Formats: sequence, structure tokens, C-alpha cells
Amino acid sequence: MGTSAIAALRELILEVVKYTAPGEWKVFLVDDESRRLVDAVVKEDDILQENVTNIEQIEQKRKGSKGLDAVYLLSPESYVVDCLISDIERQRYRRTFLIWTSQLPSELRQKIDRSPAAREQIAQLRTLNVDFFPRESHLITFRNPWSFPMLFHPACNQLVARHMQELSQKIVSVCVSLGEYPTIRYYRPVNPLHEASVLSYHLANFVQDGLDEYAKYHNDFPPPSPRPRGVLILTDRSMDLFAPLIHEFTYQAMVHELLPVIEGDKVLYKTILNQGRPNQEEKEVELGEKDRIWVENRHLHMKYLLEKLVADFNKFRAENPQFAEDGSNPSTLNTIRDMIAGLPQFQEGKELYSLHLNMAQDCMNIFQKCKLPDVASVEQSMATGLDEDYKKPRNLADQVVRLLDDDAVAMPDRIRLIIQYIMHRDGIFGSDIEKLLAHAQLPSQDIELIRNLDLLGVRVLRQIKDTKQPPYQLFPKKPPPPTAQEEVSLSRFDPLIKPMLEDQIKGTLDQNVFPYLKPMLDANDALNNQLNMSQSSLRSAKPTWARTRPSAMEPRQRIFVFVAGGATFSESRACYEISRQYSRDIYLATSHMLTPGLFLQQVGELSVDRRQLDLPLDRPPKKAPAHVFEKELPSQPPQGQPPTAGLANMTISSGNRAPSASSSAAPSSNGTAQSATQKSHGLHLHSSSQGGGKLSKEPKEKEKKKGFFRF
Repeated sequence: MGTSAIAALRELILEVVKYTAPGEWKVFLVDDESRRLVDAVVKEDDILQENVTNIEQIEQKRKGSKGLDAVYLLSPESYVVDCLISDIERQRYRRTFLIWTSQLPSELRQKIDRSPAAREQIAQLRTLNVDFFPRESHLITFRNPWSFPMLFHPACNQLVARHMQELSQKIVSVCVSLGEYPTIRYYRPVNPLHEASVLSYHLANFVQDGLDEYAKYHNDFPPPSPRPRGVLILTDRSMDLFAPLIHEFTYQAMVHELLPVIEGDKVLYKTILNQGRPNQEEKEVELGEKDRIWVENRHLHMKYLLEKLVADFNKFRAENPQFAEDGSNPSTLNTIRDMIAGLPQFQEGKELYSLHLNMAQDCMNIFQKCKLPDVASVEQSMATGLDEDYKKPRNLADQVVRLLDDDAVAMPDRIRLIIQYIMHRDGIFGSDIEKLLAHAQLPSQDIELIRNLDLLGVRVLRQIKDTKQPPYQLFPKKPPPPTAQEEVSLSRFDPLIKPMLEDQIKGTLDQNVFPYLKPMLDANDALNNQLNMSQSSLRSAKPTWARTRPSAMEPRQRIFVFVAGGATFSESRACYEISRQYSRDIYLATSHMLTPGLFLQQVGELSVDRRQLDLPLDRPPKKAPAHVFEKELPSQPPQGQPPTAGLANMTISSGNRAPSASSSAAPSSNGTAQSATQKSHGLHLHSSSQGGGKLSKEPKEKEKKKGFFRF
């Protein structure tokens, strides 16, 4: 699958730690935001192995280490700069090496420059361009769900330019981190009905300016590569509104839509292990790249998933014969779950299989209980314009009403059906909307949610005098598959990102709808790439002029897709599928991941007062903690002379004996030796009157009338 965005970001961070102040012991400092970024891709132990004695957070109260250099990886925020200047003016560390996660605004740079201590102490200042969060190897998010209202809410119009500038900096960071200077294409809708139709065009200009500016001051960008030049396609949520509404029956999409997944810095799911047994326990499990079963199966259709989990479990049993209690093969999920619960060994494998079998079973229970097969069948006809026989659907209104009247259909699914029916019909009469809401037993205020779709380019209301035009097809309809299967009939719809990528790879993507930002230069560049591929095919033994899939030895072109306003898990799945099918490295980037529930919520909020949105820009600016501005009291010399003789030769286990030559320790600020583990907990080694070594916190001034010893 090519270069992983997680691995690329991890390598960048570790390299900057390793080669900043090389050969010197140092302290690594982060702020709250950059800490989240580091924790997402790097283990703390990997950083400590690069001559780092401790990892500290700049907002927290701490003591300095004047004998050590400080390497800061910081977010360009005003309060972070205040904390930094406080560190520098108090001379907490020997030298200061500054690395910013993204471009530092000029006013903050000037604030640092005005400090005389900063000019003397700062040894290096640079920008790393790592201000993004790789969620998967080829899925990148900015963890910013507020992007949707800032782009589409009418009361946020004055924030759009600023927000686009922030988005463009992050997109530039993605390209720079992966060493790509791509050509840019953007989505330009045909006959748009909404004000935000120019969103992708303006964002494309911001990104192009950012890339050009970076290349201007970095002669080594882009780095030499045999790959064809990459392509960046900028779209927005209005391009495909069926994708966040339609039911997707692949594993990852169903889990995020139907199960109570906890979304945060990590994706967590609570499960009960050993259910019904004395050792039953509830546990939070991370769904991420470290979970092999999750990574292998997250894009499988649920029918194939269940079959594969059963087959994998049987293989797991065969490879570990002590698991088998009899010669029978388990044929049901319940049988497998009971068997797993009784296994005394192989805890990790047991828990993983138990987790995914439970999750799959829970998804299928909801699938049946809420009549999702019936709902999905109607949804597929509305989204594709074709029924299960790939013919024009009939009596869709009756089918929708029948589902709206069914008590088994969940309320959110009813509003989704109504919206998709409106989009399928390209608008309906207002009286018909009221009738549909009455059948669905939905509150009348839900009509506001439906009307808000106007802001995304949907024609909601149609007047009697309006002439009905045939709906514009962005891409031609799919031909029928050779064999009709149930799971295929419920998954006929493909997100529009998929045919867009296919046409881009084949060189047939409509330049009227997806124009190049620099038409002549970028079109010529694309033509040169195709000519180079054709020339190489002429020299091969078997020429293939129309080849779209490069051989295994050829470098893979990279294609970046950015969806402004949030992307769906079905779109992520489509990018992985096209990447495998055509041997390209396709990266999907977006502000945040959308589930149908979140999408409905955000569309509904497009008509509320801006103060109810709780936008980060509307909150009071974050300030540095009060202790940053407090004057430090001068340290008092300790009473009496501490027993320091031979301290550097002591270890925890050896008492007063000198350590072996193979042991290594990081120097502390007073020139003594201490391990990275001790330093990370603020611990120093002190000798006792009996000559033994003990771990204690930093020594403080002795209190009167009593001793002061802490461990």
C-alpha cells in the first residue's frame, strides 16, 4: 500500500529529536496540542532512546535542567509562546531548540524576537509541518468537527477565509511531510444553487499559494523521486450528499454507525470479556492499526466478514490444537463465542476474536431488528436511480411511506429516508414534506433540518410552476454486475469519490467539473506522465498503451483527496479499493470523519444561533497558567554540606559500589549521573547515612524541627 502516513510522521518526529543537538543529552518539551500529535504516532520510549532524559509539558509547573539542552516541539499558539518566553527568561535549560508544528504567525515571531534572552538562548528555530493526525495508514484527519459549520453556516461567513487559510496550511503540511508537490484539481459544480459552491476553488488557491511559498524557501522541495508527479483533488461535502446518509454495510462503517464507539484521541469500544463467567470484566479496547483483525476486515461487507471470522477462528484452532475440545467444527457465532470464553491460554488472541465476534453479532442484531435490509433496498434505488434489476424504480413514494409507518424503523432512519427521497426527486412540494413528516411521526421542527440542505446545494422545495429537468449525473450509472447477489443489491451505490478516482487514473476526469488550477502547466504535466508510461510500455516485451495499472517494479503515483466539511467511512473504503485495484497510493484527508448521526446533527445546526455552536474561535483565548507569570523565589543554599562524594558512581542496586562500565546514565543539571527513568519522574539518587542508594524527589529546603525524606 505504499508509504504509511503514520510511519512518515513518526519518522519525521524521531529524526528531529535525534538530529537536534546531536550527541547531547536533552529534554523534550511539548504543549497540550503537540503532545496529542506525538502520542498519536510515537511511543514515549522511542523518544527517550534518542538521548532524551525526560519529556515535559510546557504548560505544567516544573523545575529546569540548566545543564541540558531543550528541544521544543510546539504549536504556534499565543499562550504557548508566553510559556516559552517564561522558560527562556528563567534560563531553565542550557540552549533552546525550537521546532514548530506549523508556520509561526509573524506577530508571535516578533513577540519572541523582542526578548533579549531569547536572542541569546535560541540555538535553532524551524518549522516541521506536521500539523495533522494520521488516523490510518492512508486516512488523515485534522480532528476539527467545527469545520463543517464554519464552511456552511450563514452566520460564519466572516470566518470562512481564515478557516480556509488554516485548512490550507494543514493540507500543505500533509504534502510536505510526504515529499509531494502535486498538481491541483478542484470540484466545480455544474449549475450550483448554493453560495458555498466556490468553496473548493478558493481552497485550491490557498493551498497552491502555500505550496509555492514553501518551495520558494526550500530548494530541496520536492525531494527527487522516480514517481510520477502527484495529484491533489479538492472537493467539499456538497459534492456527494448520499454518502453520509445511506446505510453502508461494511464492518467499519457499521461499527461506527450502530455501536457506541468512543471517538477521541483514540477510537475505543467497551466490551465484556468472559461474559457469564466468574472472571467477567468490562474492558475498553482500541480499534486501530495495531489490531490485526480490525485492519484486515474493516472494509469487508458484513456477510463476507462473518464467514471470514469463522474461517479465521477455525484456522486459529487448528494452529493451536490445545484449543480443540472435540472434533466438531463450530458453525454458529454463539458456539464460537462460548468456546473462546473457555480458553485458558492465548489471552491476546482470545480477546481479539471475542471482541470482533461480539461486535459483528451486535451489528447483525441491529441490522435485523431495525429492518435495515428493507430500508437499504429503498435507499439504493433512490441513490442510484436504479432498482435491483438495474431498471428505473417504480412506486418509490409508496415504499418510503410504508417504511415511515413501520414502528421497527428507527427515527433517525426515517429522516434519512425523507431527505434521500427529496434528493432523488430533486425537490418536492412543501405539503408533501409535511405529509412525510406526519407519516414518520417526526416533530415539525425537523423541517428546519430539511430546509438547511439548501445551504449544501440541495433543491428541497419545488413550486407547481417549476419545470422538472432531468437530474445531472456527475458520473455515468454503473452497469449491472454479471450475477445478482443479495449483498450486492444492498451495496449498489458507490460514493462519488470512487468513479472520480477511476476517471483521474484513466485520464478521463471531466476538466469542466474538475478543472486544473493551473490549466496549461498541470495538463501538460499529466500528459507527460502518460507519455512516459506509454514510452516505457513500448520498450517492454508486451506493450500496453492503455495501461492504468503499473507493474510491481514501477513507482506508484500518489493521489491526495481532500473533502472539506467531513468525509465518510464509505469514502475511505473506496480510496483503499481503488488504491489496490490500480496500484496507486491514495490518501484521503478531511477535517473530521462523519457518521450519519453526526451529519444530521451538523446539518440541523446550520440554522441555530452561532453562539450555540460553541466554536473554538468564539471561546475566550486560551491563556498560559498563572504560575508562568509568577516570580520565582531565589533558591536557598542547603544547610550543611550534603554527602556528595562518590554519588556519580552509585546505582540503585549496588549501594556504594561503582557501576559497571557497560552502564550508561544521562547527566543531570548539576553534573551528576541519573537514568532516563529517574529523570522522567523527577527522581534523584541520594545516599543515606548507611551508604544505600534511594530514589527521592528533587531535594527541597529542610523543614525546621523535622526531617524531610520522600520516596
